[in-house]
Amino acid sequence: MPFIFPGTILFIILVILANSLRILREYERGVVFRLGRYVGTRGPGLIVLVPFIERMERVSLRTVAMDVEPQDVITRDNVSVRVNAVLYFRAIEPQKAIIDIEDFLFATSQLAQTTLRSVVGQADLDELLAERDKLNTAIQTIVDEATDPWGIKVSTVEIKDVDLPVEMKRAMARQAEAERERRAKVIHADGEFEASKRLSDAAGVIEQHPMALQLRYLATLSEIAAENNSTTVFPLPIDLFRPLLEMGKKDGE
Repeated sequence: MPFIFPGTILFIILVILANSLRILREYERGVVFRLGRYVGTRGPGLIVLVPFIERMERVSLRTVAMDVEPQDVITRDNVSVRVNAVLYFRAIEPQKAIIDIEDFLFATSQLAQTTLRSVVGQADLDELLAERDKLNTAIQTIVDEATDPWGIKVSTVEIKDVDLPVEMKRAMARQAEAERERRAKVIHADGEFEASKRLSDAAGVIEQHPMALQLRYLATLSEIAAENNSTTVFPLPIDLFRPLLEMGKKDGE
């Protein structure tokens, strides 16, 4: 019988322990297979496996933030855009994420890309730019339903950037400038209309009280005298002197 050195025995023991002990963090779970058959999900903490018989796959339960690669899409109104997004999801059933799909991270990424192209392709450019929340919800719902059999929960999808062609950017800039000019003209026209109404009301008051015009005339003279140092020749209406002339006629009689 050959002699086995103590060092060899110790090495064998260490190899057995290395193949039988696992430590799982709080956010990790271990999907355990015994001779290829699923026997349960374990963790967190210290896990003891039967050496050379049981095998474990680690699954993280933390939320994963995954970038969806930029996709070239033609919108419903035939505008070519380049869109990317970010996807937030996590594994809620580790055994399904390991057993029912080969690589759930890769599969979820591919599904998000195709769904992003499909949803954006069914929307107009104005809807893509103004109603992004609506498209985010649509993508999230579709991807979440498709990944549910894999034990994956998709919590949020956000479209990040919408890259437009240079010609479209220039056209949108011209459209925005024309819209600003239109609003400025409308505001100016509204101001003119309001001013004309006020002038019309003032004319009605002056028509009923002619002396109000004379008082306004004198107030204008006072403002000019206060603002300008130069000499200003301002004709006075004869109506201002009519009461004095009438008094002089009465005195002469």
